[in-house]
Amino acid sequence: MNDFPAFNARSVRFLLWISMASYCGTAMAAGFALNEMSAGAVGNAFAGNAAVAEDASTLFFNPAGLARLHGQQFTLSGSAIRPSIEFSNAGSRSPAGPPATGGDGGNAGGWSLVPAMYYAMDLTPSMRFGIGIQSPFGLKTEYEANWVGRYQALKSDLKTIDINPSLSYAINERLAVGAGLSAQYAKVELTRAIDFGTVCASRLGLATCGPIGFLPQARDGRVVLKGDDWAFGFNAGLMFMLDPATRFGLSYRSRVQQKIRGDARYDRPAGLPGVLGAAAAFTDAGASADLTLPESLNLSAYRNLDAKWSVMGDINWTGWSRFEELRVRFDNGAPDSVVREEWRNTVRVGAAVHYRHNDAWKFRSGVSYENSPVRDANRTPTVPDSRRIAFGVGAQLRQSDKSTWDFGYAHIFIRDASLNRAEPPLGGTLVGDYQSNVNILSVQYNHSF
Repeated sequence: MNDFPAFNARSVRFLLWISMASYCGTAMAAGFALNEMSAGAVGNAFAGNAAVAEDASTLFFNPAGLARLHGQQFTLSGSAIRPSIEFSNAGSRSPAGPPATGGDGGNAGGWSLVPAMYYAMDLTPSMRFGIGIQSPFGLKTEYEANWVGRYQALKSDLKTIDINPSLSYAINERLAVGAGLSAQYAKVELTRAIDFGTVCASRLGLATCGPIGFLPQARDGRVVLKGDDWAFGFNAGLMFMLDPATRFGLSYRSRVQQKIRGDARYDRPAGLPGVLGAAAAFTDAGASADLTLPESLNLSAYRNLDAKWSVMGDINWTGWSRFEELRVRFDNGAPDSVVREEWRNTVRVGAAVHYRHNDAWKFRSGVSYENSPVRDANRTPTVPDSRRIAFGVGAQLRQSDKSTWDFGYAHIFIRDASLNRAEPPLGGTLVGDYQSNVNILSVQYNHSF
């Protein structure tokens, strides 16, 4: 325990680094969930997480797994994620009805960093404490400013930081339970263009708006919605040892109900007629929205086949059906902005294998499949999601009796997805197809005290 005071001093710096770096999240699981909470999970293609329990990151996947660790352990993980999200226009129309002008939006993905930090320690021979800081949800899509879908989405950005203290208790040699509290911060930014040419022509007439240059798709403005909130949830789990070579894990993470509060800011083009500039619908104001980040349930199994080989698998359920709509309310009396989502629950299944080459090296590989919460009829450019298959490979290097390094790589194949989305009165109709995939590189350091 002599190292604990020194760890406290270092942990403050790591906490600040993690908090800032977590602001680069992007959704790599179905919907806007993130699975990249450890390099081992990436190498396993996210399979078996609730039963592996080989380092302190288990407190996120299954807090009961802390009972398998001993002494103090510190884990720091970082995943560099590169999604590719490319749209091809196939007949999109402007709010006024004619074909939409602009390009395909470029690649709406980009490099992001998802870091995580964990610490675990003994309290008694049967009870352990752990704390983790990670980003379980995140989303970022950003299109070129003049793309055809600019009236529906330009930038969509969700960032979360989750502080997760946990306890585990070994009831006996076979059964352990665990639970934790989640204090979760969420920050949201949504940006879209406004076709003030169409607004002017529809409200004041072309005879008034044409001479001053306010024609459809010719004089765009922009609205930026920003907000944040702190909310709370919990996680719990159990781990059962069938025999020394076989264990099962069951874990649950609760939903977190965020009450996002912030403001709406409008960029209006120069020369906009005063009657439009003063309209409540285009006036800066406070804004709010409810966002429920869903619960999940995971059942995992792990078995050592012999001294060299281990296999694992899992099934994971996520309650995305809670996301029925995105409704933004304005303080100035303007009508609510409502986007119907009507998502459905998802299931992910996966399997992985580990091979212990020698005392220094262990290799892993896995595959998983996950359906999408997004129905084809309700797909949006904010989350152009589709079903996916992930393949992962990884390795662990035991540097010493106290230190290990983990490395993971995963590629996610995402099914091509069509989009036909009308958002009256000002969003137009966006028609086209998406091609997407993801590459993930992850590294992790574990140290025992």
